[in-house]
Amino acid sequence: MGITTAWAISAHSDAFIEELAPRMRPLLAAERNDPLARERWQRWQKEPLPDYRTWLDAEPGSPEAGAIHSFLDLTAGQHIHDMYDGGGDDDFRLIDDVWEVSEDPERMFISVQSKTFAVSAFFHAIGPRRAALFPGWCGSFLFTSAEVRATLPRVERALTFTNQERAVAMSRLWLDDAPDEESVLDGPLRQWRQAADAGLGLCGVSLTIY
Repeated sequence: MGITTAWAISAHSDAFIEELAPRMRPLLAAERNDPLARERWQRWQKEPLPDYRTWLDAEPGSPEAGAIHSFLDLTAGQHIHDMYDGGGDDDFRLIDDVWEVSEDPERMFISVQSKTFAVSAFFHAIGPRRAALFPGWCGSFLFTSAEVRATLPRVERALTFTNQERAVAMSRLWLDDAPDEESVLDGPLRQWRQAADAGLGLCGVSLTIY
């Protein structure tokens, strides 16, 4: 059975960010503080994965296969999925109540994928060192306008490439985006810069839609 996933970064006023905070920040903390997730993160930081085109050659049960599965589990997200289906007694829905309230489509970056996760491909493409600079936890975050401005230099260091560096990152990116779709290597930095200029906060969420 296939899956459809989405990674979205949407810009909002500080008032809206504060409305989201009681729902989202506990989920982010649970994600970040999960011992298994921390172990997987540290493993990937110490042992970067080879080119994804070699992954099918990894012997089942081997350390190489274990490292690949560990990374994919890390970047698939767990707790934050509760924001999609409510995760409580009310009728709050992430898509309806967060993504669709963005009045200007230019203030949102979204990557919808089939049978894969945009964050997994994004992190594999940029590698552990740059991923460690990217704020939040595995593509999910909630920042006020002040936090967006404070973290912008880190995002710029993570996602500014020389021509050669970008070519390497693109070669490690397995997403088949349509020609008119914004790349995961471009969208997050654009969002950060625009939000910083406009005095807006950012909400980033990666989840499985179905």
